[in-house]
Amino acid sequence: MLPAAYTWSLTAIAIAAGLAMLWVLGRFSNAEQAALAKRKIRANLYAFRLYADEPALIFRAQKQLLFWNARYLASMLRPTAVLLVPATLLMFGLDAVYGHRPLSLGESAIVTAQFSGGTDMGSLVPTLEGRGIAVETPCVRIPSERQFCWRVRAMGATSGSVILRVAGVSFSKSVRAGAPSGVVAERRVTSLFEWLRYPGEPRLPSGPLRWIGVSYPGATVDVFGFGAHWLLWFVGVSLLTMLLARKRFGVTF
Repeated sequence: MLPAAYTWSLTAIAIAAGLAMLWVLGRFSNAEQAALAKRKIRANLYAFRLYADEPALIFRAQKQLLFWNARYLASMLRPTAVLLVPATLLMFGLDAVYGHRPLSLGESAIVTAQFSGGTDMGSLVPTLEGRGIAVETPCVRIPSERQFCWRVRAMGATSGSVILRVAGVSFSKSVRAGAPSGVVAERRVTSLFEWLRYPGEPRLPSGPLRWIGVSYPGATVDVFGFGAHWLLWFVGVSLLTMLLARKRFGVTF
C-alpha cells in the first residue's frame, strides 16, 4: 500500500479533475437540448405505466425513448471530444505514479526486451548487466512473442538500472527500488504513442527493439485503512465533486 501522502495528492487531483470536467460540460454541452431530451425520456417512461394495456402506444413510446436517448447522448458529444485526449493522458500519467510500486529489498521482477516483427530472433545474443540490481537468471527466449526475459532482484533499498547489450548496441533501463516516490516507469519504449502511455524515461532510439519493461508489483492507495486501486478512488472522488458542485457550474445530469 502506498503512503497516505499518495492518497491525499490523488484526492486533490481528482477534485481538480471533477471541477475541470464540470467546466467543460457547462462550456461545450448543449444544455437546452440535454434538458429537453431528459424531459422527453421521463415522459416516455411514464407512458409505459399509463398505457400498459396498449401495445401500439408502448411500441411508440419505446421508439421515442430510443430517439431521445440518442439526442441526449448527442448533446454530450462536444464535451466528450474536448475531454478525450487530456483525460487519456491524465490517466496514463496517474497510472505511472499510483499504479505500481518500486521493488522492495530482495524482491524479484522480470525484465523483458520486446523486439518488433521481422526481427531474426535466432541471430540475436542479448546480454543483461545489472547496476545496483542483481541479474539472477540467464536469458530466456520466447521466439513466438519476440521477447527475451531475465529475472532480476533488488540488492538494496535504492534504485539501479540494467544495461541490455544486443548486436553491438547498449540500452539502459532504470529499475526502481526502495520507498515509493514519483513515477514508476514500467517500460522504456521506442514509439511516441507508447511513450505517452509509459512516460518517465527518454524514448529508445529507433530500431528493432520496441521496449524494455520491468514487471513492477501493483500498488494500492490507502482509503480509510483499506487498499484500493487508484482508479476506483479517483473516479469516486471526481464524481462526488461533480455532484456537489454541479449547480455552481450550471450543469445538470
